[in-house]
This record gives sequence, C-alpha cells and structure tokens, in this order.
Amino acid sequence: MIPFLEIMNAYKKIMVKPEDALAGRDDYPFPLSRDHLVLGTDMLGEGAPEGSGELLLAGGCFWGIERIMWQIPGVWTTAAVYAGGYTPHPTYEEVCSAKTGHAEAVKVIYEDEDALLRVLTEFWQQHDPTTENRQGNDIGTQYRSAIFWTDLAQERVVRSSLDAYQEALTAADRGTISTVVAPLSEAGAGTYYYAEPEHQQYLAKNPAGYCNHGFNGVACSLEGAV
Repeated sequence: MIPFLEIMNAYKKIMVKPEDALAGRDDYPFPLSRDHLVLGTDMLGEGAPEGSGELLLAGGCFWGIERIMWQIPGVWTTAAVYAGGYTPHPTYEEVCSAKTGHAEAVKVIYEDEDALLRVLTEFWQQHDPTTENRQGNDIGTQYRSAIFWTDLAQERVVRSSLDAYQEALTAADRGTISTVVAPLSEAGAGTYYYAEPEHQQYLAKNPAGYCNHGFNGVACSLEGAV
C-alpha cells in the first residue's frame, strides 16, 4: 500500500521544467544574514582562509544538515541556501511549492581536504541517500539528496566518496544511492540563493526544533578510498 503522504505529495516529486518554474525576482526580498550564530564567521564567505573550498550539500530539510556541518572540525562557515533550481531569489514558500526546482541545501566552506573528507563522511551517514526526492516524511524535489561542487578538484573526491559509500550500503543490503552529484554550474540555472534569516542556524536558535537527521545505520569510511 502506498502511504498517504506519498499520494498527497506525489506531484512534488516531479522536477519542474525550466519554462514552468516560478519567475522569481531580481533581488532578495529579505535582508541577508552574514554573522554565523555558532561559528562567528561570515556566512557569505568574506574572510575565508586561503585554500578553503566551497561545497553545497542537500539531504532533506536544511536545518538538520546545517547543524551537522557546523560541528565538523575544519568547517569555517555554513549557510542555508536554495540550490539546483531555476527561480531567482526564491522564498521558502515558493520552494515548498515544488515550482522552483531548488533543493534545500547547505553551503559549506571548509578549510582543507581533510575537512572535506569529514564533511562527506558525515553527509553520507547522517541521512538516507537512497530515497529519491524524500527524507523521512519530507517529500518532494526540494528534499532530494545532492552534492554540487564548485571546482574540478572536488569532483574526484565527491565521486570516490559516493563509490565507497555505495559499497558499504551494498554490503548492508541497503539499496542504491540516488544522490545527484554535479558541478553547481550544471545544476538548474547554475547558482544558489541564500535562505531567509530565520532559517540560518535554525537549530541553534531552536534546539528542540524539527530535525529528522541522524546516523542512518551504515558507517561511512573514506580512509584509503579517496
């Protein structure tokens, strides 16, 4: 039997066509937040250390993914963003309509490759990458699992990490990864947009707030795999 939630939200699992996406707007309809509530760094990236990298991760509601990321040693800053879609400067309500193509994502600026490996390790094992366009009861393309890299050096690391984690999932009989992996430049319109201030570090402001992330039961080990 197909669960009621699947029936009710089936339309949200269909990616909107570019020509059918909401028109959006030329600028943000809200003031941008810059100061990271937990890390004290600039969420827009000003002052990031030399040699740092930027990666975008989507794995369900961005509240939980962001909290996981800001706790990782070597992560310099994080921000909740909308990525992979077509509508410029969308609002949260528009993203929830399934008419923007965007995923709820987290921008992560990390200090070095060791930090990148820690980021990918936690990403894989703290959500379910096998459920296409869904995390738990959160259903729709906005909740898809995705990794968007911003430079070519990241591609090798991301793809190698996916292969390594697929081996772990296969050994545990846990299915096939559905995570979208692509350069940001080829994801939707090729850019991302910051989410509203209330979504930034949401679970630091609301420690008992909604979160459906946690260890998924299959450990990710990237030692020697990348």
